[in-house]
Amino acid sequence: MLDNTECNVDTDISINTMKNKMLDIKLDWEKLGREIRRDILRVLTKAGSGHTGGSLSIVEILLALYYGKMRHRPDEPEWPDRDRFVLSKGHGAPALYVVLAKQGYFDLSELDKLRCVCAMLQGHPYNCNTPGVEISTGSLGQGLSVANGMALAGKLDKRPFRVYALLGDGEVQEGQVWEAAMTASHYHLDNLCALIDYNKLQIDGPLSEIMGVEPLKAKGEAFGWSTSEVNGHDVEEIRDALDKAEEVKDKPLMIICRPA
Repeated sequence: MLDNTECNVDTDISINTMKNKMLDIKLDWEKLGREIRRDILRVLTKAGSGHTGGSLSIVEILLALYYGKMRHRPDEPEWPDRDRFVLSKGHGAPALYVVLAKQGYFDLSELDKLRCVCAMLQGHPYNCNTPGVEISTGSLGQGLSVANGMALAGKLDKRPFRVYALLGDGEVQEGQVWEAAMTASHYHLDNLCALIDYNKLQIDGPLSEIMGVEPLKAKGEAFGWSTSEVNGHDVEEIRDALDKAEEVKDKPLMIICRPA
């Protein structure tokens, strides 16, 4: 959703070019979410491996970003003023790939080659040959640090773009995340928004049994962030929080996306 060029809506209900405030078409978020989930399950089944839960849990977050908020150009992935997205929880790559394909970054047929040797779409995001992927991720805990660098560069270069980082709740157990949180606050990175996929599960079991992260909202605030909580499966609620994020000054914003 980014520039002022004409809006094209295809059979996949894909919107690329309108600003959020100018949307005059009501998307059927539930229908679109089902379509994306079906594609995720299809490509994971074909690949025979991959992270199902971590992909399915971020669908509405990606919809809110790519269909409702971010300024981006699928036909010009390196556009200097594009908003940046960092999938810090890189194992959710299948969800990102499906959204990118539907947005037009690459042909939908590439999805059927997920995890194939030498194919474009690997098990975790790889930015060297995947249009729309800003940075290679997969080692948990590092994405917010990368997003910090992008946001700081944007400020130094006086660029208008914003940076969005999506982290898993189990990933928040990593110490580097909190070092990065301190850094973002210290440098007043108000062009940075971190979204936490708080699905309360990690690969070894329930988050609360492995290593609880509560009180997460209070922790974010203690580290100097403007922090809010939303229903992580309500696209409109996430979009509203993203809108409010742009009004925050001198602080980075953390949006905790809880289960419905």
